[in-house]
Amino acid sequence: MASFHRVADVAEIPDPGKTLVEVDGDMVALFHVEGVFYAIDDVCTHDGGPLADGELRDHKIACPRHGAKFDIRTGAALSMPAVRSTRAHDVKVEDGGVWVRLRAEAGAGGPPLHGTIATPAVAAPPATPATPTAAGPAAAAGSAAAVAAGEAGPLCEDRVREILKEVKDPELFVNIVDLGLIYGVTLSPSADVPGKQHVAIDMTMTSPACPAGPQLIADTKRCVGASPEVAAVEVRIVMEPPWTPDRMTDAARDQLGIF
Repeated sequence: MASFHRVADVAEIPDPGKTLVEVDGDMVALFHVEGVFYAIDDVCTHDGGPLADGELRDHKIACPRHGAKFDIRTGAALSMPAVRSTRAHDVKVEDGGVWVRLRAEAGAGGPPLHGTIATPAVAAPPATPATPTAAGPAAAAGSAAAVAAGEAGPLCEDRVREILKEVKDPELFVNIVDLGLIYGVTLSPSADVPGKQHVAIDMTMTSPACPAGPQLIADTKRCVGASPEVAAVEVRIVMEPPWTPDRMTDAARDQLGIF
């Protein structure tokens, strides 16, 4: 088992307060709230954002990049776009110092030990992901084709956006239109197939290294390309302006429990 390392003096960290410390080569966010010290990895599990730079409220820390919240007592992910916990570590207060012992993985070895004698740590329930509502890319493509074929009138931007609502983020289970990932849709006559449209879609991701990116691009092309009026689909990834939770619709916020 890993050993405890002294990382700070108790008097160095105000209450409430936070700081970034290094423990055996790992960067750890250390918190002091209501007389108790807590430690979690300085890593947002959504895109690696530095949690120690975020806003601390009570026992919650918000990632400064996209607003995902974590419980500093347990490391549990409390709000989207994060769906996985970050590691919580053991903390003790001894000889006027704060000591941290790294844990091998999130949730390993029971609840973390925190630097307190009178007040035990309270474990918060893990966040429960929303239930998927799509059966997968094949179902999305079939549904999109039905929408495209059933709508009256020529293909237009509004109809393309309705088709794109069939594409859902595989982690958040919210469609990419309500998430605010679609920056623009441009239609032009196809040069190769008379009577059909070339559809160009300007699309962003919740982070530059979003692991769901390849799947979202493929599903977008598949859904829109299923329309009989479409000759080709071009997806252009843009990162400016960067995505923030403010781009989400009220429907997406309600689904994710963000108020």
